[in-house]
Parts: sequence; C-alpha cells; structure tokens
Amino acid sequence: MTQWRAVGYGFVVMLIAGLLATSAPVVGHVGAGLIGGFVAGYVAGGGLLSGAWHGLLAGSISGVAVTLLLAAFGGLLGLAGGPVGSLLGGAGVLVVGLFVTVLFAVDSALAGAIGGVLGE
Repeated sequence: MTQWRAVGYGFVVMLIAGLLATSAPVVGHVGAGLIGGFVAGYVAGGGLLSGAWHGLLAGSISGVAVTLLLAAFGGLLGLAGGPVGSLLGGAGVLVVGLFVTVLFAVDSALAGAIGGVLGE
C-alpha cells in the first residue's frame, strides 16, 4: 500500500533541493532526485521494493510538477514571438521536461530502494 505521507515528504525535499540546486543544473537536480527519493523510501520503509516504489512516485510527481511550471513559463516567454512562438516555447520546454521527469523518477527509485532497506 502506498504511504502518501512518505511520497509527500520526498516531493517536498525534491522541490526544495531542486530550487537550491540551480547553481549546478544537471548534477544538482540529479542530487535532488537522489535525496528526495531516499527520504521517501526511508520514511516508507518496508524494504527494497517498497522504497523503490515510493521513491519512484515522489520523483515522478515532482518531475511532472516542475515540467508543468516550466512549460507554462516557457509559453509566457514565447508570447514575445506571437502565438506560434508561445506554442514552440511551451512545447520545447515540455519535451525537455518529460526527460527531466524520467530522470527524476529513475534516480529517485534507486535511492528510494536504498532508503527503504535502511528504513526498516
């Protein structure tokens, strides 16, 4: 059974760590996913699979949230180029955001598995 409290903790940790990680764009966000996934897995406990599941959920939800926010921001910035610029700006950010979502989900699941084992 999914413990949404653990997923919520991981989500919040990922958002805060992601905001702090803007100085090192790729490494910082991977680290944010690892830290948040570990927190979700540790709080959930229950072993390897439970930790991985909760880390995966936390990473996926935070990746989708960040993607939607950045796509909306890209669409607003693209308005300077007219409606077509807005569409291309938002769509480009959305495609990159899907990659970020997968990246957050995979490393969060791995860290969540470790956290789940240690959280027992």
